[in-house]
Amino acid sequence: MRLLTGNDLKTGAVTWWTGSDWSIHVEDAVDVTGSEDETARREEAARRVNAPYAIDAEMQDGVPRPTHIKERVRTLGPTVRPDLTLKPAEPDLGNWVI
Repeated sequence: MRLLTGNDLKTGAVTWWTGSDWSIHVEDAVDVTGSEDETARREEAARRVNAPYAIDAEMQDGVPRPTHIKERVRTLGPTVRPDLTLKPAEPDLGNWVI
């Protein structure tokens, strides 16, 4: 499974491709296997996201989860300032990060 991620041009927030738009919640992300390069080029050209790229992920309990630690940390935000982390729609989201 592959997810497309990047950063919002206005806020710098980490974003995830939902199949039609971008979301700050990884649980909204969709599998882009096979179309990741085309989608990334199109979305960057439309100036809807900065530096999009595909990452490896797996489904856990029906929710996509990045497999690499770097991307798991990006999902919630800074680990050194818990007050700045993303408050996820899923309360147990932080349990799988590290």
